[in-house]
Amino acid sequence: MISRRNLLSSVPVAAAGALALSSCGSSSGSSGGGDDPLTWMAMLHTPSTPDASGPVQKGLTDLLGTDFTMQWVPDASKEEKINAALASGSVADVTSITELNNSSIRSGVTSGLFWDVEPFLSEFDHLKDIDSTILDGARLDGVLYGVPFQKILARYGVLIRQDWLDELGLEVPHTIEDLGKVAKAFAEGDPTGTGKSVTGFIDREESFKVGFRSLAGYFGAGETFQLDDSGTIIPAIISDPWKEAMEWYRGVFEAGGVNQEFITTQKENQQQAIAQDKGGIVVTGLFEAKNYVALAESINPDTSVEWTLINDITFEDVPRRIVSDTGGGVGGLLALSTQTVKTEEDVRRVLGYADALMTEEAHGLMTNGIEGTHYEIDGDGAVTIIDQGLWEQEVQPYSSSRLAENAFTYKSSDPYVNLANEMMEESSQYAITNPVQSLNSETFNSQWATIEQTIQDAYNNFMMGQASMADYESAIETVRSQGLDDIISEYTEAYEKFND
Repeated sequence: MISRRNLLSSVPVAAAGALALSSCGSSSGSSGGGDDPLTWMAMLHTPSTPDASGPVQKGLTDLLGTDFTMQWVPDASKEEKINAALASGSVADVTSITELNNSSIRSGVTSGLFWDVEPFLSEFDHLKDIDSTILDGARLDGVLYGVPFQKILARYGVLIRQDWLDELGLEVPHTIEDLGKVAKAFAEGDPTGTGKSVTGFIDREESFKVGFRSLAGYFGAGETFQLDDSGTIIPAIISDPWKEAMEWYRGVFEAGGVNQEFITTQKENQQQAIAQDKGGIVVTGLFEAKNYVALAESINPDTSVEWTLINDITFEDVPRRIVSDTGGGVGGLLALSTQTVKTEEDVRRVLGYADALMTEEAHGLMTNGIEGTHYEIDGDGAVTIIDQGLWEQEVQPYSSSRLAENAFTYKSSDPYVNLANEMMEESSQYAITNPVQSLNSETFNSQWATIEQTIQDAYNNFMMGQASMADYESAIETVRSQGLDDIISEYTEAYEKFND
């Protein structure tokens, strides 16, 4: 049953002196030097760019004590634009690089265009406290080429219709075994009280990479790759826990506890099915509960939908865990150009700006905007956006450039939001990350997409009852000579090199 809880208290704002920083002192005459404004190439996830003289940029300029120019890159063209900038060497003073899994971008980042910032982080109040797990995932072959954009380590969990549990007299499940029983009970019973046929899980075509992947983590499977008992790095999709999870999930599917057409279900169709009472369990971000309620209410204003959020599912004697769905909490790097940020003193100045962006005042400005203009705080201390259109135009573009998206949590008037925030924070201590995320494998770069697709096809065939586990293992054997064994060898060697 959903409950209200107190959220984290905000930490004190950094001393004003930390914000009074001067511009880069490069004498090159570039945008990073002298009195010229700092240039920042950043990703844009909104339809239009904000006014450079708008309240957020003006507020940030005042806080940082320096002018800066945003070079916005539309999300749809970010790979092309960043690759072009890296290839030509014409990068901004600071560049937001969010596509670290792209091999060509990764190669450009490590080519000498950007500073290794790790030696400087300990000098700054906020940068020195970046989570070590996030730092581990942000290094590229042992080097930290920028300040990590820090995301929540683990956002996923299981959402279950509490009103359906109540209708059937069932308890909230906290183990894989009980979760499977609830899924089957939903399919066999009448949880809506209408006699309509429903199912348990509503899954979609990305099951292999998203929903099922999270479920397999409870069994002990890793996040993309894992270290096996022999000290070898292997893909999670060939591990024994992954296969055990497959056997369990197919059993639930065969009992009607998973939507039978899931391998062709698009995300939008999945959301509509959930809102239309066609299923009562979804593996997704805990923050989605609010959205599912809103969608259900848009279809039926009198809906009695009520969700329970679960973040502590376990399996047998496997310790509590959840695979990270955010790349180990790494949303990319804020990289400093070696061409225009020329000296170590320049690096310290720019890192001072980054440190200032992690204060409560800057974070609030990039999240909520200006009180009285974009948001208000009610008598319970909850933040409410008062002009959605204005917020989307003037504030939202900057939100994706926050260096730590979860550094400060704001109380919401929606209890689902508050509970999800608290649970996601709690889940961080149980997060499982990819041990080779920061390492390089040339064969992975060139062959993994094909290998993964072959295994995904075998997974789908198995789930549909069109293949056996022996067939799935045969698919694995087939791709071993197509690069899988080389990937395992290369990643194992790289892992040993940086973890000896």
